[in-house]
Amino acid sequence: MTLKFARLGTAGNEQPAVIAQDAQGAEKHFSLTPLTQDIDGAFLATDGIERTRQALDNGELPEISPEGLRIGTPVARPGAVVAIGLNYTAHAAESGATPPQVPVVFLKPTNTIAGPFDAAPIPPSSEKYDWEVELAIVIGREASYLSSAEEAGGCIAGYAVANDLSEREYQIPGAAGQWTKGKSLPGSTPLGPWLVPASDIDAGNLRLQTLVNGAPRQDSSTSDMIFDPATIVHHLSQYMVLEPGDVIITGTPEGVALSGRFPFIQPGDVVELEIDGLGRQRQEYFRATTRTAVQGGAASFAGTTA
Repeated sequence: MTLKFARLGTAGNEQPAVIAQDAQGAEKHFSLTPLTQDIDGAFLATDGIERTRQALDNGELPEISPEGLRIGTPVARPGAVVAIGLNYTAHAAESGATPPQVPVVFLKPTNTIAGPFDAAPIPPSSEKYDWEVELAIVIGREASYLSSAEEAGGCIAGYAVANDLSEREYQIPGAAGQWTKGKSLPGSTPLGPWLVPASDIDAGNLRLQTLVNGAPRQDSSTSDMIFDPATIVHHLSQYMVLEPGDVIITGTPEGVALSGRFPFIQPGDVVELEIDGLGRQRQEYFRATTRTAVQGGAASFAGTTA
């Protein structure tokens, strides 16, 4: 039985839930509050996924209705968001780059994480805001100086959809580039809607798609990855400690606006991203004008959509 872990409710007040099929194959939502107060590193590190399966089998989780509830990120704010660049052969080609021999690594602030359906701000001075559908890895146990990719695979709790929104004018100009500037903007890492356990999905052969205002932009497969998830986790563990609940976004396939084939995101645009088995995101974009508050790790903005 494939499980889908979700967090439902207003930003900063999400409640943990799991989506599972009943005996007739219908999907139902169940509260995880008998097991945990949140879907976070502590829950994942203490065999939370397996404990959820057992609790469902024993009928210990109350059914809930998701009607009217916001879908938040599927894991609570992680300790780290690690990103991999140029990890698809075709995307490296459209970027004019030689495919890397080792993973290209950069970090994103954890406050970039946003819900998969939250309204998405375009920075006030941005002219080249770009989408990037990505497979996200969620770490389930500490990974440090791992001996093999096989061992690394055992540290992966599951997978989710991510959008690595990138401001190209901030990211690329100059001889050195400024990836941190281009990829650290508020709300620039929508995550979810679900966390699907690694044992329930074949991460090496998943279709990834992006639509902008209903028109196709990206359509590829994780089979085009240069470095697979286990290889990425093993590599990163040689340079940093990955902790339960940390998120790794694994690169994007071809079809971004940076290719020159498509216009960049404009106020009022709707971007939808989907990965087979992991669900679909939908963001409507607006021009941020003022930053008014921060609640629950998510920035609140005033702005316009046109």
